[in-house]
Amino acid sequence: MPELPEVETIRRQLAPQLSGAEIVDAGSHWSAKFSPAVEAIGDEILGVRRRGKYLLVDLRGPADEARELVIHLGMTGRLAIEDDPDLTHPHLRAWWRLDDGRVLTFHDARRFGRIHVVGRGDHTAIPTLAALGPEPFDEAFDGRHLAAFVKRSNRHLKTLLLGQRAVAGVGNIYADEALWMAGINPATRRLGRQRADRLVESIRAALTSGLEHGGTTLRDYVDSSGDQGSNQHELHCYGRSGEPCERCGTTLRRRELDARSTTWCPTCQAR
Repeated sequence: MPELPEVETIRRQLAPQLSGAEIVDAGSHWSAKFSPAVEAIGDEILGVRRRGKYLLVDLRGPADEARELVIHLGMTGRLAIEDDPDLTHPHLRAWWRLDDGRVLTFHDARRFGRIHVVGRGDHTAIPTLAALGPEPFDEAFDGRHLAAFVKRSNRHLKTLLLGQRAVAGVGNIYADEALWMAGINPATRRLGRQRADRLVESIRAALTSGLEHGGTTLRDYVDSSGDQGSNQHELHCYGRSGEPCERCGTTLRRRELDARSTTWCPTCQAR
C-alpha cells in the first residue's frame, strides 16, 4: 500500500497541474467506493493536499461551496493526467475531465481504493481519516507525544505505528526501516522518552529517504507519470530477511507480527 512518501510524491506532481482547472465531466465504476467521483462535476480545483495516506483535492462548487474530493489509493491505485485515456479500461475506477480536455484518471486493479466528496474539513463519513494522528513532520509529533501514546496502549509498538493514530502516514515499509534505524524491537510494548525521541527522528529520516527517492516501488507503485520510485534500493531492513544487518552483520529475521510481515535485527533490536 502506498505510504506517506508515495502519496506525497503524487501530490507534488498533481498539484501544479490541477490547480485552477474546472471539472466538466466525470465517470466511475458502479461500486459505491468509486461512484462519488461524479459529485465533483462543475467544481473548480483549488489545490491538492495530503493527510496521512489520503489525497485531499480542494474544490469550489458552483454555489461557492467549499468541498473536498478525498482519494485513498488503496493497494494498487494510480492517479494520472492523460490527454486521451481509454475510458473502457478494465481497471479504470474513476475519471474527471477538465475544462482544457485533459482527464484525471484513477486506475485500481484490486479495488481497495476509495473516493469521497465531502464538505471542506468534514470527515465524519470517513472515520479513518477523521481519527488520524499528527503528521510525522509536525511539531505535535514528538517524543513526549509518542511515549505517552505507547503508555496508554498494550499493542506491539510496530502495530501501534501502523494504526495511524499515533502518527499519520507510516506503513509497513517505513515502520520497519524506522525501528531498525532507532534500534528498537518492533514487538516491544514499552517506550521511554529517550527511545521515543530517537524513534521520532528515525521515522522522519525513513520518510525523508522515501520522499527524496520518489517513493518505494516493490511491485505496483508508480507515480502520476508512470515512473517507479527508487527508494527500494535504499532500504536497510524491510524485505531483507536472511541478509546481514548493515550495522552489526547479524542475519536479519522475519516474522508475522499481528498479521503483518516484519523484519528486524535480533542483535541491534533486541528486546
